[in-house]
Amino acid sequence: MQKAVLCAALTLVSAVALAQTPTDKPTFEVASVKPSPPPTPGTFYMGSSGGPGTSDPGQATFRNVTQRMLLAQAYDVQDYQISGPSWLESERYDIVAKVPKGATKEQFRLMLQNLLAERFKLTLHHETKDLPRYELVVAKGGSKLKEAAPAPASDESAPKDGPGAPPPPPPGSGFGPPPGQPPAGVTFRPQLGKDGFPTLPPGMGHGNAMMIMMNGRMRLVGSALPASKLAEALAMQLGRPVVDKTGLTGNYDFNLDFDPAGLVGMRGMVPPMLPVGGPSGGPDGSGANPPESEDASLFTALQQQLGLKLEQKKGPLDLLVIDHSEKVPVAN
Repeated sequence: MQKAVLCAALTLVSAVALAQTPTDKPTFEVASVKPSPPPTPGTFYMGSSGGPGTSDPGQATFRNVTQRMLLAQAYDVQDYQISGPSWLESERYDIVAKVPKGATKEQFRLMLQNLLAERFKLTLHHETKDLPRYELVVAKGGSKLKEAAPAPASDESAPKDGPGAPPPPPPGSGFGPPPGQPPAGVTFRPQLGKDGFPTLPPGMGHGNAMMIMMNGRMRLVGSALPASKLAEALAMQLGRPVVDKTGLTGNYDFNLDFDPAGLVGMRGMVPPMLPVGGPSGGPDGSGANPPESEDASLFTALQQQLGLKLEQKKGPLDLLVIDHSEKVPVAN
């Protein structure tokens, strides 16, 4: 009799332990995943907002994002660390997900991983390969970077939304404000300067980098950034790691104008990233193709404009290799 009671007790303990063992990754409470509609002529928004660490932690919204972008955020890797089919950077999706209360940023990444596996049937593995990379160094003649002015004191009484609030950041290409800062669906219509690029309001993008494309030309705008962040932005364009070896220790403001032809960072972008002229996207609204850029290549522009250069090296890189993923998500 005692033996039977003991066996029953052990069975009950085993059942409780099994029930308490976490077998699945954290998931969103509910998520809508749809292919993005065609972009509106003359304007385009690409990015995300909400989620843990933002002013809207309970909902995450993604607009016109590619699977490559989702993978980079879900697995905390850079774009160039993802190896997979070319359509990973061309097919775009809109996602709205309800985030469980109290979820951390790490749990949020796991939720994205689970969503990719469930809705796109994603499977992948890691590989380490010895691949080319760059080192960012000061060119002969010295750095031309301009030291940034101290950040203005924050005014807690200033409105965060509505009349009197700071202007929203412009659409980005992945370099702009981190996920969660730009409100989804914002249309930004700036005034154009004499050089053909938008004049950004004072204070916009402080502590961040923004990539702006206008009529086939590219400008990388940095505000109060260390050289290490410039290296990260260059890596996104080149599709290779860029290691900061400048020895520069300050924060800097800079504009870098260059010809984007052939750069990896152009994958998946829909020009113009900021609206120009009439509704058809051309300077006169005619929809005409932009003229060929007269700007220098990224390598030449970097040395001429910022006094820096890139030296090619080689080193190990962890890759996220996509074994399988579906273009069309599982229906909501």
